[in-house]
Amino acid sequence: MNRLRQAFVWLRRIGHCRGFGIQSPTDYRFVRYVINEHWPYYAYEELGPDDRWLRRKLGLLYFRLVNELQPCTVIDKTGFHDYLQAGCRKAQIADNADAVDMAIVPVKTDYRLLFAKCSDKSVVVIQDIWRAPEYWHSIERDPRATVTFDLYYCGIVFFDPKRTKQNYIVNF
Repeated sequence: MNRLRQAFVWLRRIGHCRGFGIQSPTDYRFVRYVINEHWPYYAYEELGPDDRWLRRKLGLLYFRLVNELQPCTVIDKTGFHDYLQAGCRKAQIADNADAVDMAIVPVKTDYRLLFAKCSDKSVVVIQDIWRAPEYWHSIERDPRATVTFDLYYCGIVFFDPKRTKQNYIVNF
């Protein structure tokens, strides 16, 4: 993605910076201290630099996500094993599993099959949602997806039925 397009996307989403407009304290905390956390974590140095800025940015997000959620099983179909393992050493990183605590999958994955393996505590991250906006909107409309975060480069889906259905746009 070129710098001009990146700047345009960021400016278009500027009203959604750092959790502005999010009323739920849980969701606000998640945006402020997991998605948009800027302080360095303990493993950032050992993860080292990455040539591609977007891969590094998403990798650090996934690191913070597994560090926060501490899942037992993570399905990773995007190649971020090192970031995931650094964030939660107890997590089993797999390409497939019967039960899903957390999954990171590319866009256009059959989400119905994936959602069938999810519990109330599961989290699914879908990468490159900007490439298929209709696909992402169908996930947002799915009754099993209670809280979704559209970060443009990826989408995060929670399944907790105790929470009110909400779809957020976050400037990431």
